[in-house]
Amino acid sequence: MRIDALSIFPEFFEVLDLSLIGKAQRDGLLQINRVQLRDYAFDRHRTVDDTPTGGGAGMVMKPEPWALALEDVLASEGSAARPTLIIPTPSGEVFTQAAAQELAEHQHLVFAPGRFEGIDERVTDWAAERFEVRRLSIGDYVLNGGEVAVVVMVEAITRLIPGVIGNEESLAEESHSDGLLEYPVYTKPAQWRGRSVPEVLLSGDHAKIAAWRQEQQRQRTRQVRPDLWDAWLENHSADQ
Repeated sequence: MRIDALSIFPEFFEVLDLSLIGKAQRDGLLQINRVQLRDYAFDRHRTVDDTPTGGGAGMVMKPEPWALALEDVLASEGSAARPTLIIPTPSGEVFTQAAAQELAEHQHLVFAPGRFEGIDERVTDWAAERFEVRRLSIGDYVLNGGEVAVVVMVEAITRLIPGVIGNEESLAEESHSDGLLEYPVYTKPAQWRGRSVPEVLLSGDHAKIAAWRQEQQRQRTRQVRPDLWDAWLENHSADQ
């Protein structure tokens, strides 16, 4: 997979060179390009923002630097015919594990994180003629910029690429993989500071352990995320 991340703070994405994602890049499973948006602003101050039309607080990112940068991405070697452009924004659809799984199958992702009050809306309309555009939100809150959201989404997506995670079976038992939260996990020693590992996990009975873990998933989801629990119940009643 190829990823292009455009930003006025491209150094923000250096964290993606660490751990498994960094190794995936070194192994040739993944290519992450960091692009400085100010390279596409040609005034003395390399300005990428201006006042909002119609008045209001803050500044808005100008459309031309984005268009020029995105045109360069499209023209570069290895670009897919129609890449997927992801614009992180609190006004987008919620980014979920299902979205991560779907995007992990794409060949080329481009991320356009905004700053200030956001990106001129015309960029989205213009880009839709050249990219598959997805406006995605990582939660119902506002950040200073979209770079953090890009890091979150890139990690969630790329870890699903075959070969990135050493033990791919572990992906099937994580939170949200089946609509439920993950069960509690333990390790050695069996006794720690007066607290014991649940007895069933020491039994060696794999059927009982699997049943216990499934019940723990249901209990945790019901208590912590009733919205997910209701959706899980609805989906499973529809399957019957």
